[in-house]
Amino acid sequence: MYLIDSFRSSFLNIFSHKLRSILTLLAIVIGIFSVVVMFSSVYGIKIFVSQNIERLGWNNSLIIYPSEGHQTTVGNRIGGGRRFMYMRRQVRPLNVGDYQVLKSHVEHLHLYPMIDTWSRVFRDNQQEWVRLRATDIDYFITKTYPIGKGRFFNHFELRNATKVAVIGHHFALDHFKEGDPLGKVITLGENRFKIIGVLSPDVISFGAGMNFNEWERRQDLSAVYIPISTGARYLKQDNAIDYLYIQSHDAESFNYMKNRTRQVLLANHKMGRNFSFQDVGTLMVTISEELEGFMEKWNITLTAIASISLLVGGLGLFSTMLISISERMLEIGIRKSVGATSRDIFVHFILESLLLSMIAAIIGIGLAVLSLFLVSLALKFTFPIVIEGIVLGVGFAFVIGLLSGFYPALKASEINPIQAIYYNE
Repeated sequence: MYLIDSFRSSFLNIFSHKLRSILTLLAIVIGIFSVVVMFSSVYGIKIFVSQNIERLGWNNSLIIYPSEGHQTTVGNRIGGGRRFMYMRRQVRPLNVGDYQVLKSHVEHLHLYPMIDTWSRVFRDNQQEWVRLRATDIDYFITKTYPIGKGRFFNHFELRNATKVAVIGHHFALDHFKEGDPLGKVITLGENRFKIIGVLSPDVISFGAGMNFNEWERRQDLSAVYIPISTGARYLKQDNAIDYLYIQSHDAESFNYMKNRTRQVLLANHKMGRNFSFQDVGTLMVTISEELEGFMEKWNITLTAIASISLLVGGLGLFSTMLISISERMLEIGIRKSVGATSRDIFVHFILESLLLSMIAAIIGIGLAVLSLFLVSLALKFTFPIVIEGIVLGVGFAFVIGLLSGFYPALKASEINPIQAIYYNE
C-alpha cells in the first residue's frame, strides 16, 4: 500500500510540472529511440543480405568446371640418370552423365547442369544474338526466377530432348511486344523451339524496393532456356556441359557434400582430375562472417553514440531531482513529522526517478516501433523489432533512473524535518 501511495504521489508531481518533465525526458527518449532503431536496422540489414544471398543461390554451393589438360611426368632410368618425358593426358569434359551420377549418389538440396552459349535470332529482318542456356528446373529455383506465364519443363521434355523453351521476362518484352508468346515458335540458329513458359519480372531486385545484383539478373531474364538434354544433343558434342552447380542443405553438411562430390566425380572419370571446384559456399561463409563482424562493430559504435544522449538525459534527470528537493521541503518535513522514516523518503524519491526514466523508455520504444513501421512501408521491407534492443533500452533507462535519483534521494532522506517545515519561512 505504501508503494502504491508513493507511485501515486510521483505521478502527481510529474504531471504537475509537465513542461519540466517533458524537457527532462527528451534526451532519454532520444537515446532509447536510437538504441532500438539501431539494433533493429542492423539486424534487418543482416537478414536482408542473408536472405538475398540464399535467394541468389550463393550459399553452401559449389560450381564444378571442366579443367584444362595437364601434363603428367613419366620417368625412365638411363644409366645413372633419369630421363623425363611429359605426356599430356586426354581430358574428358563434364557431361550429362556426371550430372546424373551426382544426382543419384550425392545428398544435396539443389543440383543443375548448365550449357551457356549465344545463338542468332532474327527480328524485323535483322540478326541479333541472344543468350541461350540449357539447364534443369533447379536453376530457376535457386536463382528465384518464378514462372510468370505457362510452365517449366516437365520430366518427359527433360528426358527426351524436346525442343521447347522458357524465355526470360525481358526477352518476351523485346521480341513479343504484341501478343502472347506462349505456343509460338522461335528460331535460334538452326533449331526451332516452342515457347512453353515466360519467367516473371525480377522478384529480388525490385520486390524489396532495393536493387540487388540487378545487371546480372537482367541478363538472366533476357535469355532463352531449353532442357539440358536438348542442349547437350543439339549444342554440344558427347553430351558435354559447361559446368555443374550443387548446393548442400546447410552449412554443416557442406564440407561432406564437397568431399563426396569429389569422390564420385573421380570414380566416374577413372581417377582423372578433369574438373575443378569454385568454392562459392566457403566464399559466402567468409563474406557472411566479415559482414557479421562489421555489423557488431557498427552496433558498438552506434551504442556509444546513443549512450551520449542517455548520459545527457541522466544529467538532466539528476538536476530535476535536485531542484525537486528544494520545492518539496515542506512535503518532506510533514511526511517525516507524521512517521515517515529516512528510508521511506529515499524510496519515494528513487521511485519517482525510476518512474520518469521508465516513462521515457516507453515513449522512446513506441516512437522507434512507429518509425520502423513507416520505414518498412516506404521501403517495402520489414525491419524486425529486435528484443535485444528493447531490453537494452529498458536496461539503460532503469540504470539511468537509479543512478540519477540515488544522490537526490539520499540527500532528501537526510533532511531534518523541523528545518524542512520552516525552510520557506
